[in-house]
Amino acid sequence: MMRRLALGTTVAAAFLALTACGEKPQEMNAAGVKQDSAPYQGVGSSQYANTNWKAGDKTSWEQQLKTRAQYGQNDYTRMGGNKP
Repeated sequence: MMRRLALGTTVAAAFLALTACGEKPQEMNAAGVKQDSAPYQGVGSSQYANTNWKAGDKTSWEQQLKTRAQYGQNDYTRMGGNKP
């Protein structure tokens, strides 16, 4: 009985050790790297795109980012600049 348990444990440990050897390499090479396009290129028509921005126009993209940062995400200017 003990011999059978020891043999089973040994076989299970060997199986687990061998399954770890089956991992595939995760190297970054030219075939596995996806090159993204520039963010100002856009993804086509979208309901979320601002009407003043034209896809592919880097200058209007940068202007929209500046405008959004200044007026849309800056609570101090959005709330009227009231000091506490």
